[in-house]
Amino acid sequence: MIFGKAKILRSHGWQYIPDLNGVTLTEEFRGFPILSDSDDKAALERAAKICPTQAITTSPLTLDMGKCLFCGECQRCAPKSIKFTNEHRLAATRREDLIVKVGDTAPKFDTSALRPEISKYFGQTLQLREVSAGGDASIEMELGATGNVNFDFGRYGVGFTASPRHADGLVLTGPISQNMAEALDICYHAIAEPKVLIVCGSEAISGGLYANSPAVERSFLDKYHVDLWLPGAPTHPLCFIDGVMKMRAKRK
Repeated sequence: MIFGKAKILRSHGWQYIPDLNGVTLTEEFRGFPILSDSDDKAALERAAKICPTQAITTSPLTLDMGKCLFCGECQRCAPKSIKFTNEHRLAATRREDLIVKVGDTAPKFDTSALRPEISKYFGQTLQLREVSAGGDASIEMELGATGNVNFDFGRYGVGFTASPRHADGLVLTGPISQNMAEALDICYHAIAEPKVLIVCGSEAISGGLYANSPAVERSFLDKYHVDLWLPGAPTHPLCFIDGVMKMRAKRK
């Protein structure tokens, strides 16, 4: 029996990632988009029209990663104007920095927007309470993967806790349904100050497909300061890891 298991482990290869900062994802992964001016305006107009979350504007050309589902349909429709790279480092400290413009070649991460108490108090350890406010559980699975044998984010002192009383911050996923709005607010206030607020996934950032639904209630984001915005549908574990490490001033 033990030889069979050894054979399986050998076939799987080395799963543990020693250097989380040096990972390059497969070319099939859709990450940071590169936008280019093109004379094929008709194709770009079609791309903007078919976008289910209206993430694309054409005059001027922009793409809002906070709304984007990274489905790739716009790239297939207007390949001269839109191309997704495999860059997974998408985190931003300001909501407006998720809007990609023509000429942008890399994501923006404004360290000046970070509160100094984050690195002071949470530089060594950070325990987070995740709240799915009407989400579909896809991002929750990706967040759970950050602690598996591949990524092992716990080695940097970061993990998830079941109680907000034991947490240093809150990770919000989902579009914030009306049924979850009050519970989310209660959970946030149960976390002791100072605390961090991380908004994870396109649904949480902008409402995603449900932005115009009467079943959502998103005033929570108008009341509290967000420390970290993490786009994706769902957000890749390495995007989450990279963003949190930068937020804690553990990565430049």
